[in-house]
Amino acid sequence: MRKKEFLPIMKTIYLVRHAKSSWKYPNLDDFERPLNKRGRKNAPFMGTILKKLKVAPDLILSSPANRASMTARVIADKISYPLENIRYSENVYDFSANALIDVIKRLDDDVHKAMLVGHNPALTELSSFIGDEAISNIPTAGVFCAELDISSWAKIGNRCGKMTFFEFPKKHV
Repeated sequence: MRKKEFLPIMKTIYLVRHAKSSWKYPNLDDFERPLNKRGRKNAPFMGTILKKLKVAPDLILSSPANRASMTARVIADKISYPLENIRYSENVYDFSANALIDVIKRLDDDVHKAMLVGHNPALTELSSFIGDEAISNIPTAGVFCAELDISSWAKIGNRCGKMTFFEFPKKHV
């Protein structure tokens, strides 16, 4: 009997910047800032766009900051991802691409499609690092998606991916 040959499975990454946050409460810690009115409108709107694009991540990993976790929950609900399966990591509440690369490298290889919900400038820097096109800014509630030519998350590297879409609210106005 012949051995089965397995082709490497590409990885897909969705980078989601949290929706617009409120600065209404100046004494509130940055971590605790909620979504503002526009953010509460744009997060479900982008969730609906992602549902139309048939986005179905195996994992949603979010910053635990209020504005990011709210965005993650709203989008998860719109794409029918179980809210209890969202994972939160303090390491995603970071503003450097290198920190996010470290997070991604530690993902389980059984995860083929991962969604990170976080913050700029880290997400924009990461999209330009892994993608085949430079992105100058992922706006609030923006979503960058790339197919990565890697079989293991540990192999993520410069220009390892091809952008498949880049969606954001103002694109649809």
